[in-house]
Amino acid sequence: MARIKPVNPAASESKPALRFVLQWVLFAVPALCFLFWGCGPPQESALQKIWRTNRITVITANNAHCYYNYRDENMGFEYELAQAFADYLVVDLHVITPGWDMLFDSLNHRWGDFAAASITLTPERKEQVNFSDKYLTVQQHIIVHQKTRGFSSIEDLAGKTVHVRTGTSYQQRIEALKKKGLNIDLVLHNNVPTEELIRQVAKRKIEITVADTNVALLNRRYYPNIRMAFPITDGQSIAWAVRKKDRHLLREINKFFRQISQNGTFDRLYEKYYSNVDAFDYVDLKTYKQRLDARLPKYKDVVRREAAKYGFDWRLIAALMYQESHFDPRARSHTGVRGLMQLTRHTAEEMKVSNRMDPEQSIRGGVQYLDKIYRLFDDIPGQDRMWLTLAGYNVGYGHVRDAQIIASRKGLNPNKWSSLKKTLPLLRFPRHYKNTRHGYARGTEPVRYIKRIRTYYDILIRLSLNTPA
Repeated sequence: MARIKPVNPAASESKPALRFVLQWVLFAVPALCFLFWGCGPPQESALQKIWRTNRITVITANNAHCYYNYRDENMGFEYELAQAFADYLVVDLHVITPGWDMLFDSLNHRWGDFAAASITLTPERKEQVNFSDKYLTVQQHIIVHQKTRGFSSIEDLAGKTVHVRTGTSYQQRIEALKKKGLNIDLVLHNNVPTEELIRQVAKRKIEITVADTNVALLNRRYYPNIRMAFPITDGQSIAWAVRKKDRHLLREINKFFRQISQNGTFDRLYEKYYSNVDAFDYVDLKTYKQRLDARLPKYKDVVRREAAKYGFDWRLIAALMYQESHFDPRARSHTGVRGLMQLTRHTAEEMKVSNRMDPEQSIRGGVQYLDKIYRLFDDIPGQDRMWLTLAGYNVGYGHVRDAQIIASRKGLNPNKWSSLKKTLPLLRFPRHYKNTRHGYARGTEPVRYIKRIRTYYDILIRLSLNTPA
C-alpha cells in the first residue's frame, strides 16, 4: 500500500498566534460585512463552530481499521489520525459511529464535522461531499482461502460467486465488471462488515470477497489462511470528507495532512497499524514446551509470588503470560501493548508500572490488573468468573458485560462462559453492537484467547513443573 507524501509541505507548524489571527479573520470579516455593507446575517462556518465550542466531531466506522475500543482504550488508524487533527486544532475530539450506510447522511445533516472511515473516492461520492487530499492509495483485492487455486487474474472470476457489502465501492467495481460482460454472480450483504466476509472466507463458508489493501492486510493478521489473490482496480485514493460548503475546514484538513506527512506523525501511525502484518500468532505446542524450560524459570519466582498475593493459581498466570508474550519481556503488539503481560500505557500508569519492559514490573502490574477485573466480576459464580475475567483482560471489561446483555436477550445464562463463547463473537456485527454501550469488538479473539490459555494451563498442570500453588 502506497503512503502519500503531499507536495508543497507546510514550511512550519501552525503557531498559536497565527491560529488566533486566523480565527479573528474568520469571525470578524463576516461580522464587518454584515454591519457595514448589509451582506445579510453572518452564517457560522463549521470551523468557526469548532473553535467556538472547543470540540470537533468525527464520523467514522466502528471496526478494526477505523475505530474500536481495546482493553478500555480507544484505538484505530482513523481514530488516531482524527485525534491528531483535533490536537492540531487544539480542540477536543468527539466520535460518532452511525453506521456505514449513514456516513454521508450523518455528515450532511451536521451530526458531525467530517467523515474519516477509510473512504474511497468515487465519482458518485464526490457528488455528495467534498474530499480532502488523499492520504493513502489502495487497490481492491480479491480475497480467497489459501487452499483455493486457479485464481490469478480478473478473467478467473468468470462463473464465480463474489460476496460484498451493499453500498461499497466493491459493489460498484463488480457491477462494472459484469457490465463489461464478465459472468459474475454478485451476492450483496446488508450491513455486514467486510472483515466478517473475510472471516467467512477463512472459515470456507464463502469462496470469494473483495477488500481494499489496508483492510486485507490488517485482517490477514487475524486470518492467516486467507490470500490476496489479485487486484481488480488500479490505485484508488482514500480521503476524509466534509460538507460541500465547508471550505475553511477542508483547507485546515489539507494543511494538517501536509504537516503530519512532513513531521513523521503519519508514518508513525501507519507503522503502528500496518507494519508486521505477516506476524501471525500460531499455537505451536512444541515451541511452548521448549520455552517452558528455556524462559519460564527466569520469571517463575515472581509469578508465584504475585499470584499468591491475590489467590490465583500461578500456573494460570504463567499460561496467560505465555499467551500474551511467549515469555518475551520485550514483546510488543501492533496495538502498542508491551512486555511480558502486554500492558497498555493507560493500564501501566494505573498499576504504577513505570517500565512495561521490566519483567518484574510487568508481572506485578499484569496480575494486579487481572485482580481488578476479577473483583468487578464478583457476581459471577464458580470457575466461570475466571474465564470472564480473562476475556476482560483480553478484550476489555465493558465488552464482556455487553456480551452478557446479549446472552440474556437470547435466553442464555449470562454468567456462563459457555454462553459468552456464543455471544462475544456477535460484537463483530452492527446489528448486535449498535445497541451496546461499548460498541464493536473483535469478539472471536477472546474465545480463541481463552481456549489457548486453558490448553497451556492444562499442560503446565500435567507436566507438574513445580509443586501445586
